[in-house]
Amino acid sequence: MNAPWKVAGAAARAPFLAFCCDDSASETVRTVVDDLGWPQENVYKGGLRQAVQTLAVSSSPQLLFVDLSETSDPLGDINGLAEVCEPGTIVIAAGQVNDVRLYRDLLASGIHDYLLKPLGVDAVRDAFASAQTMLNAPRLTDAGSERPHAALAVIGCRGGVGASTIATSLAWQMSEAGKRSTALLDLDVHFGTNALALDLEPGRGLIDAIDNPSRIDGLFLERALVRASDKLSVLSAEAPISNPVVTDGAAYYQLQEELRGAFEISVMDLPRAMLIQHPHLMAEVQAVVLVTELTLAAARDTIRLVSWLRTNAPQAQLCIVANRVHPGPQQEVMRKDFENSIERKVDVAIPYDHKLAVQAAKLGKPLTAAGKGSKTVAPLAELADRLLAATGEDPVPLAAAGARGGSLLARITELVSKKPAQK
Repeated sequence: MNAPWKVAGAAARAPFLAFCCDDSASETVRTVVDDLGWPQENVYKGGLRQAVQTLAVSSSPQLLFVDLSETSDPLGDINGLAEVCEPGTIVIAAGQVNDVRLYRDLLASGIHDYLLKPLGVDAVRDAFASAQTMLNAPRLTDAGSERPHAALAVIGCRGGVGASTIATSLAWQMSEAGKRSTALLDLDVHFGTNALALDLEPGRGLIDAIDNPSRIDGLFLERALVRASDKLSVLSAEAPISNPVVTDGAAYYQLQEELRGAFEISVMDLPRAMLIQHPHLMAEVQAVVLVTELTLAAARDTIRLVSWLRTNAPQAQLCIVANRVHPGPQQEVMRKDFENSIERKVDVAIPYDHKLAVQAAKLGKPLTAAGKGSKTVAPLAELADRLLAATGEDPVPLAAAGARGGSLLARITELVSKKPAQK
């Protein structure tokens, strides 16, 4: 339901099916579909249960209308419908329960709209028009795309260094400037801020994935992802603090697999503690952005993480980003001394700009969106552009990459260009 990417064969589906519980609702829907030129015989009697039985043995339509009046558990039964409904189907539901919490839960589960009965012709017509607009909107990924998938992990060497800010900005820049379909996966289940930074409600998708890894597939993704723009989707959570996450990591790995098949780029905001608990998450990552700051504690942890990555993710190309860099002697550790300590260069330095950070938070936008043209975010935007070029069909040569740390990008280019494109 409500797929954020183009689904093969969608054009061959029936344009519309409806399942209504009573004659009044059936007549209202028939009036609207007749005006739209759709066959009235596609309006059936039976409600949600009949819809599930029918779609279990036949292909799903582009637009599905279901009546929830006869179900005692609308949310649970809608989840049952999701198991038989193919990706790309837009679902409009109707019912007699006037409860804003139910309405929000249904929308979060993937429903496009919920109409209160008794139905009005104008309300049904408006809902169908909105669904048609969504069906005709451009999708994120063309099924025929030959571009290889690029997987990027952003890790903070310490809490509070701004790794989530960097991850959100990179994902936004790659989707907007690079025009690549991008998924942003926030694996800080209790305190993740990626959705918040984009002014979005995270939904329950990530929590449901952890609880039920076997249900993760393309259909689950389209229900769980929250779309930030035509090219950027986010999977995040705000799990209750009282609920600990108990998982063997299978759900995270399965999510990575599904994202590889559905998006051109995936950006994973990975809390450093998860490297210890679930090291397998780094198995398919092509590039790692390690976010640090110029302090003594950060230098120590950067050394430890670089060593860990060399051993456990040797295929991943490493980029060290120093965030919130203050001018001159205001730094706890000078950049040269920091680089000597970690025995390698800092690839990108992001100047500290308190005013821009406040402005971005007020606007609900990432730094690269709120500070377009700013010298402060220029290094970050340049990093995203160079990573895009390195994962493109015609990778830029090393000389064109330019900036310090170009050898890193050359290695990413070589790695990605040699990897077979995923169909």
